[in-house]
Amino acid sequence: MVDTMKREDLKLGIYEKALPGNIDWATRLSMAEKLGFTHVEISVDETDERLARLEWTVAERKDFCQTVLDSPLTVPTMCLSGHRRYPLGSHDPEVRRKALEVMEKAILFCVDTGVRTIQLAGYDVYYEQGDEDTRRWYLEGMQKSLEMAAREQVMLAMEIMDHPFMSSIVKFMNVRKLLPSPWFSVYPDIGNLSAWGNDVPGELELGFPHIVALHLKETVAVTATHQGTFKEVPFGTGCVDFPAAFAVLKKLNYQGPFLLEMWTEKAEDPVKEIKESREWIFQRMIEGGFIDG
Repeated sequence: MVDTMKREDLKLGIYEKALPGNIDWATRLSMAEKLGFTHVEISVDETDERLARLEWTVAERKDFCQTVLDSPLTVPTMCLSGHRRYPLGSHDPEVRRKALEVMEKAILFCVDTGVRTIQLAGYDVYYEQGDEDTRRWYLEGMQKSLEMAAREQVMLAMEIMDHPFMSSIVKFMNVRKLLPSPWFSVYPDIGNLSAWGNDVPGELELGFPHIVALHLKETVAVTATHQGTFKEVPFGTGCVDFPAAFAVLKKLNYQGPFLLEMWTEKAEDPVKEIKESREWIFQRMIEGGFIDG
């Protein structure tokens, strides 16, 4: 019998982009702490501003580390979506070279700052048309990336995406068979898993030995007449059966972290939206028997 987790033992983090964008890291961590979160996920997306974090000087990295050390919170994960702009599977060899450069810099950033896991965007290409070549180049790039990650002891974790290339844990497991590595894991997004019509409890059971963290967000399902909605869907208005997911995670004795994924950095009142979403998620966890009431 698996005991119900106490609410105070739960590791629930918040995505950086849920918080105001025009604040420094000390303020960001303080705000997340006051909102009741245990950690923050840093974003290195495809914008020049956030990609530039990979170029931080030693002094800037030390300042970031000290800021985290001065906070009771941690920054254990990086959302590396910069590969949408520089995909590993691009038809352009210069873009593929840049993609590996971004990966190497992200891994070394983690080494310097204590970030332990890089969450990867599961795309062979994003703005290009995918084909057999893009898949082959992607796998070649991932092999090189995993070799770099192994040397530096940094975990690469695949997110289940808003794209058919990596739309299920089954697909991740198929890629993992081709690229076996102890430094290759999965970071499922329960919203994305649900939107594609997957058997979410079955998927979570399949991938459980390799799950390092879980994104929590709402989505609207993909149908024959709707391409799905994968961002900025208010909790409780979409297709995700959160209690069922939390029930299977309890059965599996999942003890890892969750991350509330929201994009409210430009909202009029992000704090209000985050508080309401956090409490809503807690109620679904109680319904699923994952935490006590």
